[in-house]
Amino acid sequence: MSLFLLVVDTAFAASPNQQQIEQFKKLPKAQQEALAKQLGIALPSSLDEKYKNDEKSNESSILPRDQKVEPEESDLDDKFKPKKEEIKAFGYELFSGQPTTFLPTEMAPIADDYLVNIGDEVKVNLYGKTTSEFYLKIDREGRLSIPNLSPIHVIGLTFSELKELVKTKIQEEMIGVQSYLTMGSLSSMRIMIVGDAYRPGSYMVSPLATVTHALFVAGGVNEGDSLRNIQVKRGGRLIANFDLYDLLLFGDSSSDVVLKSGDVVFIPPAQKKITVKGEVNRQAIFELKESDSIESIIAMVGGLKANANKSKVVVSRYDASGRRVVVNANFNENKGYTPINGDEITVNQTSSRLQNTVTVVGAVTNPGNFQWQEGQTLQTLFSNPREDFLAIADYSYSLLIREVNLKGDIEIVQFALQDIIINKTQDIDLKSNDTLVIFSRYELKEEEEKLLSDFAFSKEQLKLQKSIQLWEQYEKQQFLRYVGQYDEEALLLEEEKSSEVERKKAQKVKSIDSLLETEEPDEADFAVFSRRSLLPAILTKLQSQSSAENPVKVLAINGKVKFPGVYPLPINPSFKLAIQAAGGLQESAYLEKVEITRIYNSSKDDKRVEHIQFNAANSEQIESLILTSKDTITIFPKPNWQDKLEVKLVGEVMFPGLYTIYRGEKLDDVIRRAGGFTSYAHKEAAIFTRESIKTRERSQIQRLSEELRRDIVSSTFKNGPSNVSRMSYTDMDKIMQDLADVEALGRLVIDLDSRESLDLPLENGDALYVPSLQNSISVIGEVYIASTHIYEPGKDVYDYIRASGGFKQKADEERVYVIKANGSVVIPKSQSWFSVSDAKGYLEPGDSIVVPLDTEQYDTLTVWSQATQILSQIGLAAASLATLNK
Repeated sequence: MSLFLLVVDTAFAASPNQQQIEQFKKLPKAQQEALAKQLGIALPSSLDEKYKNDEKSNESSILPRDQKVEPEESDLDDKFKPKKEEIKAFGYELFSGQPTTFLPTEMAPIADDYLVNIGDEVKVNLYGKTTSEFYLKIDREGRLSIPNLSPIHVIGLTFSELKELVKTKIQEEMIGVQSYLTMGSLSSMRIMIVGDAYRPGSYMVSPLATVTHALFVAGGVNEGDSLRNIQVKRGGRLIANFDLYDLLLFGDSSSDVVLKSGDVVFIPPAQKKITVKGEVNRQAIFELKESDSIESIIAMVGGLKANANKSKVVVSRYDASGRRVVVNANFNENKGYTPINGDEITVNQTSSRLQNTVTVVGAVTNPGNFQWQEGQTLQTLFSNPREDFLAIADYSYSLLIREVNLKGDIEIVQFALQDIIINKTQDIDLKSNDTLVIFSRYELKEEEEKLLSDFAFSKEQLKLQKSIQLWEQYEKQQFLRYVGQYDEEALLLEEEKSSEVERKKAQKVKSIDSLLETEEPDEADFAVFSRRSLLPAILTKLQSQSSAENPVKVLAINGKVKFPGVYPLPINPSFKLAIQAAGGLQESAYLEKVEITRIYNSSKDDKRVEHIQFNAANSEQIESLILTSKDTITIFPKPNWQDKLEVKLVGEVMFPGLYTIYRGEKLDDVIRRAGGFTSYAHKEAAIFTRESIKTRERSQIQRLSEELRRDIVSSTFKNGPSNVSRMSYTDMDKIMQDLADVEALGRLVIDLDSRESLDLPLENGDALYVPSLQNSISVIGEVYIASTHIYEPGKDVYDYIRASGGFKQKADEERVYVIKANGSVVIPKSQSWFSVSDAKGYLEPGDSIVVPLDTEQYDTLTVWSQATQILSQIGLAAASLATLNK
């Protein structure tokens, strides 16, 4: 570069010769301008003119068709309004943009048959004995002048003939010199674009321009005019017809001929158009030729979609009288439809409903839709139970849902997987569109997840464990959609529910009608594939298809079965199938007396109820029994049946622990089984608790809380000097909170030295707490220091109160009472009980002296005193239990 700059610096100081100009041309324009500025010279006129021509040739010859105009303020509302889908004409969008140039690139290869023209630039390279490079132009007389050689006439020659002529001339006139020739810039030519072009007129284009270049120069074709019959005329004769659809649809540019100077491109109006919409890959308005058929129309639209109904295509057209009529066409056949101008073809979609399928949902490893084949059975569908079913699958109860008519009504076929897959004593022929529901043998999600986690010992089993979570939402949506109960909004609301919902266990069914009309409880705690999760949709479907002539086909099972509830009534119902649906009998079920409640609907719409009792252990009675719609089966418990009963002995007995008892066993019997009391047992302070009493106490505390709340609110609105009316909201709230924190103890006061207490019949959950010997007296309430003192036989109640600091000012000295160690309360009859002889008889080790508040003097704290008394009495027993449990 430095050598070249030196040469240029010295050479350009004078005037550049042709060879220097050619070397200068090889540099980029920016370097040429920088070098010319550095040398203080102007660019050669030939170069400056060349760049101006190049820039001018790259200018767009037309403005873009569609100018985007920002909406005015008044039109902003219309901008966001829903707009109807508009079917546009095909092909015209090709001319809707703004290309940078409409001319073909000058770097395109020159065809050998290109006819050189006046003004074309020819680049000649000489090498061998002499090396040089020349940019030469064909002059107006059609001659090419090579330096140091005589001019040659080249007009009318092709590019290949020109190369051969120049090569021969140089070899003959310049010995030892070889030549290489190529074309440089080409001269423009003039063509005419007439007819329905966007901007018809006369244009200067490159000699390499084709019909498509000419269309772009003119801005394209007006929408509605022909894209398929573009004519090229030369000297008044038609030399070519260009179909733009060949290029747009198939990429075929064979008819895109190269234009010559003076050619005329004529665009006629379109003669035949049709509109195609619907289930096609390309909806548009298409121009047709007379030779077009159904096959060519399908090619234009890019083919039909997979869900297109080819046999029922709707065509609307104008008849001879000008009315719009509808005819049907069959795109499956090549004949039968001839398109005419103005046809509107609508390709409708086929039904989205699956055909020839068997749907499997529930506790299976691969739920979904499977192909149905003639002769297919359950045994052929499920071949390997360990591979086909989840570990939670119920092998005793499954359902087959089958459509029976075009309305989508269903019937239920009940079967047991164990009989079909394992024992192979039964098989069921499958039909198209059958749905199989495989239930889980667990009702609660906690039990189901625990089982899966216990079985997850390998990667494969871990994948199996996740299958329920992965398919849970899909399964529910697909199942509800099948039975016609799918509601996307309801499912979204269900997902937003709190996960901290209190578990609701299955309740005893009272009647079918009431249960069907009652909204299903929350299913957050139920297993995904449990009966409680999958059956409601089936029951709703059965109820919706019922009528006066066809009662709802359901039955109810109550009593001693694993899963009481309402179940679909299968075809050929039997008592055995009903028991399998309910998960089987419980251990306590009594089969010798089973009752069926049957409802008959008379013509007067009044119901007649019949109770049928039979012996379920008698096979003959079972076989003769036929279940009907809305039957309710009740399985009674065995007489005198009881579950496992347990009681607990804690504290000073020889063998404390949990004891199993029989119904009617007495307290004295269990104490003897425990070895009796130890020598340290304080029988007078024993605490006996019972669950049934605890339930009653809990109800009483709740009722008391409501009464106090009502009294407080009522007193607040009363006028007068009462201090209650001035009670703050914080005080009232603290009272209610204290009562809410009270836990029911369920204590029953007993005397272990009394025969009546020892003969007490025990119940399940009873507990006896026998503390160690105590030698103390507690003083609580309105004393200065609530404390516990060592028991001394010579002291009375007043002595212990004085040892605790004496009465407070707010103490009610006349209502002092003693809570005995066994939980009983001793209230004196008169003040004379404070005498030494009388007071000593009341106090024993373990007793508590309570000094209450004077509630008559302090009305504001009336409610507080009531709550304090309750809390004190219950708190003492609770403290004793806590001591024994340590």
